[in-house]
Amino acid sequence: MTTPQEELLPTTRRALAHRVAVAQAEGRTPSLVAAVVRGGQTVWHGARTSVDGHGPDETVQYRIGSITKTFTAVLVLRLRDEGVLDLGDPLEKHLPGTGAGEATIAELLAHSGGLAAESPAPWWERTPGSLRPELADVLGEQPLRHPVGRRHHYSNPGYTLLGALVEKLRGAPWEEVLQREVLDPLGLARTAAQPSAPHAGGWAVHPWADVMLAEPVEDLGLMAPAGQLWSTAGDLARFAVFLMQGDDKVLSAETVREMRAPAAPVEAADVVDGAAYGLGLQLQHRDGRLLVGHSGSLPGFLANLTIGVEDDVAAVVLTNCTSGPLLAGVGADLVRIVAEAEPRIPEPWRPLRDVDVDSSVLELAGQWYWGTHAFALRLTADGGVSLGPLSGGGRRSRFRANGVGTWTGLEGYYAGELLGVVRRADGTVSHLDLGSFVFTRQPYEEGAGVPGGVDPEGWRGIG
Repeated sequence: MTTPQEELLPTTRRALAHRVAVAQAEGRTPSLVAAVVRGGQTVWHGARTSVDGHGPDETVQYRIGSITKTFTAVLVLRLRDEGVLDLGDPLEKHLPGTGAGEATIAELLAHSGGLAAESPAPWWERTPGSLRPELADVLGEQPLRHPVGRRHHYSNPGYTLLGALVEKLRGAPWEEVLQREVLDPLGLARTAAQPSAPHAGGWAVHPWADVMLAEPVEDLGLMAPAGQLWSTAGDLARFAVFLMQGDDKVLSAETVREMRAPAAPVEAADVVDGAAYGLGLQLQHRDGRLLVGHSGSLPGFLANLTIGVEDDVAAVVLTNCTSGPLLAGVGADLVRIVAEAEPRIPEPWRPLRDVDVDSSVLELAGQWYWGTHAFALRLTADGGVSLGPLSGGGRRSRFRANGVGTWTGLEGYYAGELLGVVRRADGTVSHLDLGSFVFTRQPYEEGAGVPGGVDPEGWRGIG
């Protein structure tokens, strides 16, 4: 997994080391460990500590808090991919009697199920899970704070419900299912619900003096699927590769792409901040790039996993303090440093193989018109097609081939819409139909089945 750090330029490595050092010093945290992934490999690891002569490495465990939610989401998506459930199913269908069963599984994954942000008092992160032995204790007497599906409202109890759903459908404890279905297949040997040496201790740093207070470590019980896990920079780097590429032993590349897509209604403040939420993943626009991942915190610990998918760069940052450096910013900076200093080199262009070229599709390539708007249809290397304006802005999308002379839109306005070819009786192409929109070879081509017909007088100037 790990390759020599020399794969990055010395100037890049120094910039990364400087950013980590500033974060540890200005954030006043006992220790900070970080890793950077590029091209499916860990290419850099760095650490800073307040202990002379000792620094944590990529094998030291830290508590990762809400990054646990992404692991829980993976378990739920596995159930969906196996056909055990549908994301549109209400929770009540599979886990009845919770009082929050109106919310769909997708809404719980995206924090749009209307549930409260926290469990009722006492503060669940600093008290043993044994105080909340039943789901009713986690949800309280009034589980909902908002209408179901109307807004994104981050909910820790929502992920407790998802963990209970996994346990119900798998017939085994959440921790056991996670070990068997995710941790073992991905080789995450240092990720677990309980710490094992070497691991960091959690600390609170006094806001006005350079002194520290040890934080308690609690077993979260039913809340474990929302924040229980311990992990390392090395393991989370491997997990980042999985979230970028997929792994058929766990989830396909197509499903992890689905996790990275926005799935929750966006609030006005989120529009300003460029933030959104997918299925178990946070999304943000920063420095002109889309970043996905998750942050985490529990008393004594902060954690962040940030992925720049288009740049093929990811960063992990872990610290052992209750409040300190803003790790989302640190992670984003580590991604930016590598992406800007050493931009991704594209794969060489290669022509398609003969077996991948379908003449009936090739004849569709080129210029098309929706009314008077000029579009270009291109064949893509993955066997699909793309359709977009010849110039300027406008609706564009990639399309997945369905194998029957039709394609399904993958993004933008045409996501999920069907693109088909309409042929004349002699087999020649009349036009394209995209969700009822007619695309012709010439603007308003005569005889091409344009709705409303074409004026028989044709194109003309002013009389």
